[in-house]
Amino acid sequence: MTASRPIRLPDLHGVGPKLADKMKALGISQVADLLFHLPNRYEDRTRIHPIGSCQPGQRVLIEGRVEHSAIVRGRRAMLVVVLFDGTGRVTLRFFHFRAYQRQQLASGTRLRCFGEIRAGFKGLEMIHPGYKRLGDHQDEPVADRLTPIYPTVEGLGQKIWLRMTDQALALMRKGELELEELLPVELRNQLKLIPLAEALDYIHRPPPDADVAALALRDHPTQKRLALEELLAHNLSMQKLHRRQRARRAPAMPAVSGAENAFLHSLPFELTGAQQRVAREIGADLERATPMLRLVHGDVGSGKTVIAALAALRVVDNGLQTAITAPTELLAEQHFQVFSKWLRPLGLDPVWLSGKVTGKRRSEALQRIRDGAEVVIGTHALMQKGVEFKSLGLVIVDEQHRFGVGQRMDLLEKGGTGGQQAHQMIMTATPIPRTLAMTAYAGMDVSVIDELPPGRKPVTTVVMSNERRGEVIRRVASACADNRQAYWVCTLIEESDAIEAQAAEDVARHLSDDLQGLAIGLIHGRMKPADKQQVMDAFKAGDIHLLVATTVIEVGVDVPNASLMIIENAERLGLAQLHQLRGRVGRGSSQSSCVLMYNPPLGELARQRMEIMRQTADGFQIAEKDLELRGPGDVLGTRQTGMLLFRVADLARDAGLLKIIPSAADALLREHPGQVDKLIRRWVGDASRFAGV
Repeated sequence: MTASRPIRLPDLHGVGPKLADKMKALGISQVADLLFHLPNRYEDRTRIHPIGSCQPGQRVLIEGRVEHSAIVRGRRAMLVVVLFDGTGRVTLRFFHFRAYQRQQLASGTRLRCFGEIRAGFKGLEMIHPGYKRLGDHQDEPVADRLTPIYPTVEGLGQKIWLRMTDQALALMRKGELELEELLPVELRNQLKLIPLAEALDYIHRPPPDADVAALALRDHPTQKRLALEELLAHNLSMQKLHRRQRARRAPAMPAVSGAENAFLHSLPFELTGAQQRVAREIGADLERATPMLRLVHGDVGSGKTVIAALAALRVVDNGLQTAITAPTELLAEQHFQVFSKWLRPLGLDPVWLSGKVTGKRRSEALQRIRDGAEVVIGTHALMQKGVEFKSLGLVIVDEQHRFGVGQRMDLLEKGGTGGQQAHQMIMTATPIPRTLAMTAYAGMDVSVIDELPPGRKPVTTVVMSNERRGEVIRRVASACADNRQAYWVCTLIEESDAIEAQAAEDVARHLSDDLQGLAIGLIHGRMKPADKQQVMDAFKAGDIHLLVATTVIEVGVDVPNASLMIIENAERLGLAQLHQLRGRVGRGSSQSSCVLMYNPPLGELARQRMEIMRQTADGFQIAEKDLELRGPGDVLGTRQTGMLLFRVADLARDAGLLKIIPSAADALLREHPGQVDKLIRRWVGDASRFAGV
């Protein structure tokens, strides 16, 4: 079903310029876009529950008359309302309220409320329920469908979403809304797919008898229909991006007897078999006149930095520049220090550029880059305007999942030579599950460093309750007495009423009292970069025995003398993050340990995570489990980058769909190329520009 033109949001009743602008910020500019902004949960407001039958944990619709209403004053004022329906009573508590609500909810008022039933001190309670006042003789009908709850932002309440989607659905049902079926009819028939309009209608307004459990898990056939489209669109966008890059030319860089060989001979160790294999794969890529696009992933401590240095020196030998970028000041600065140590004996002086490099130093760095400095290392500052390379031959991106696709493209487009594009090498210490890699990096070459350097001892992992905190503190004292160092990782900087976690600042203060005589440092994300670096330098130098930190030290901090890692509130972290943190120890010759502390009682999901960490140090096995337990967005940290933040699909849940995606994508490109760009625009949106759409 199609219309002569797309229907714009301002064409809807009640959508003015201000509301349209807010929607546009969410990527919604046409009415059809509304239908692909899907509910993230549903509420059953189709029947009224007697209060006497309600149980804690239920989200229910109730109706009754206000028996009592009062403002109770304590640490903060609270509006307390008691509702009675003849079968039982429930207390409604409002911590945030306006004066007029006291009058609205006066004794004798008939109310209809929706919210979660909780067990209070004096019986059942609802905290901040939604409510509607009813007239004494008013017989208001209940909803005839489940009520969708949409993801939203401040200023866009659920009533607005319901009003707009009601209008969009009405237009779709009349055939007045442009909503094209983009999947080929043969694929729809083969998979017995529900028509798109039918699927959207069901998802936005499910009937009362809908399988709510399946909808909540996004495992309903209607959602599967959309998930297939979304996975297909993402795969196609990545393929187009990578094909576009490969269609361009890049400088061919053969191996020569120069800095690359000199560096290999200077190393005090032999490369592992896996490092040698990956180095050969990268070398072969660089010899070609098409841009390399290779992902190098390996476990913590597998030796990716040496591989990066070899690639950079191949570029140096061919008279071009290499840019190396990392997502944090700490990691980028560590790269700078390591590369400087390795390259200066070879007559090379890397350039350092980050946000904290200002004034004359920045001007000098920018000039050196324009003049052709061989190796440039920095943060996202390398991607900013004003940074101009003379002859960029290779871009190396570390922990790439912390950068968006657009950021990487911005750096690549700073240029090669003579219209050529720079080669690109991407590194991550987060082992990526095979299913995830196939979808996230469609069209990208992948190298795996699946071997650790010889002599590395596995880290012993133990799980301990916070009730045994004293034992853990004594363990830290013993390690430091043996001239070793330790980390103590906390998950918050400040106290929070909402989350039961010790703040790093408080922990550092308490540990200073318990471990008198030890030098204790503190580092967290709100510190100035210079202050963070000062603390890290002192820790690396051995001047600090115990470093109390937030998860800011997750990526890239390398202190070989640190042999003990304490992770507080470990139950709050995912497997990938726990594995990254654990990888900060075990880099020296001493046997290292990691203590995972938790606040009891331990939930089932958290218990599974703790057990996996205790049983294995295999990062790839951990990654598969993390994908299974948490989903792809958390595995890749994509909630910060926007990458792989699917609206419907889930790579673990939809593994069955993933099997058919490559062949479906190939068929679409081959037989229905006109549908490809439309599909990408529908599901990938603005990011589609990086796929040439």
